[in-house]
Amino acid sequence: MTVLNLDLGKDSYNITVGRGLIDRASDFLNLKRRTIIVTDTGVPKEYSLKVAKAAKEAKIITLPEGEATKSFKYFELLLTEMLNYGITRSDCVVAVGGGVIGDLAGFAAASYMRGIDFYNIPTTLLSQVDSSVGGKCAINLGTTKNTVGAFYQPKAVICDLDTLKTLDKRQISAGLAEALKMAMTSDAKLFSLFENSEITDESLEEIVISSLKIKTAVVMSDEKETGIRKILNFGHSYGHGIEAEAMGKLYHGECVALGMIPMVNKELKPRLIKILKKLGLQTKVDIDIEKALSHVVNDKKADGDMISAIFVNEIGKYEIRKMKIDEFCDYIKQNV
Repeated sequence: MTVLNLDLGKDSYNITVGRGLIDRASDFLNLKRRTIIVTDTGVPKEYSLKVAKAAKEAKIITLPEGEATKSFKYFELLLTEMLNYGITRSDCVVAVGGGVIGDLAGFAAASYMRGIDFYNIPTTLLSQVDSSVGGKCAINLGTTKNTVGAFYQPKAVICDLDTLKTLDKRQISAGLAEALKMAMTSDAKLFSLFENSEITDESLEEIVISSLKIKTAVVMSDEKETGIRKILNFGHSYGHGIEAEAMGKLYHGECVALGMIPMVNKELKPRLIKILKKLGLQTKVDIDIEKALSHVVNDKKADGDMISAIFVNEIGKYEIRKMKIDEFCDYIKQNV
């Protein structure tokens, strides 16, 4: 078992990585109170039932699986369920699922009665290596991702590696894309693992822990994304455009993988493409590039008519380049 601490003063918390942790949820979470457990239809029911058993009193809310659940409709539904169940400011919300559930449940916890305790139990590789840590929570608005949300840190995060055994190969690949993203900008050793080793159940633990070390260091340096935290958006600006245009046909991690390709130099591009293929990820996508890029103007990372584009020209290093949105779009069209 590995415990990482995200030191944010009064908002500090531990991220615990290991196996069989859901069975010991009460060791890491304060569940001796009324608890709302949020999950979705794609998550094995046993996970939520184990958390509920550890709580003093619990209600499980199971939402539909998929990105469409990150919406005002289910945000309102969740808040209404919390109110009807009698949740007070001394109670808590626990997310049991992937990034969609973590984002939605976290935003509901941040909003309900101006904020109640929130715990995250990510059950997908993508959410374990990235989205469950750092306090970003949000819902989508129309076709734009994460437009309505908040920075709201959880009280604790449990990454139970045993939950990864239930994921199919495509979901694992999508999660590995986010870990590769962090290796590209910040960790040449982790990149070497992707490039020179086969991914096994044992190496997944190393990948999760290494990714979380990067994520926690970045968040501690820049909690509200005014500077270095922008590097976590490597592959995301164009990737989010692809995701919006794909309309649910591609996973988030698959879109990030595609979004990274034009953001590296010509020497690195063939190495990146080789790794993506090795991980079972697409390196080309049949979409209308113009339509995909039209979503960039509504990207939450845009600043007026400017965007902070993240480039990698050397493994483990990054460049944050301020570009006009039109300039960025022209660059993508020339380099996909």
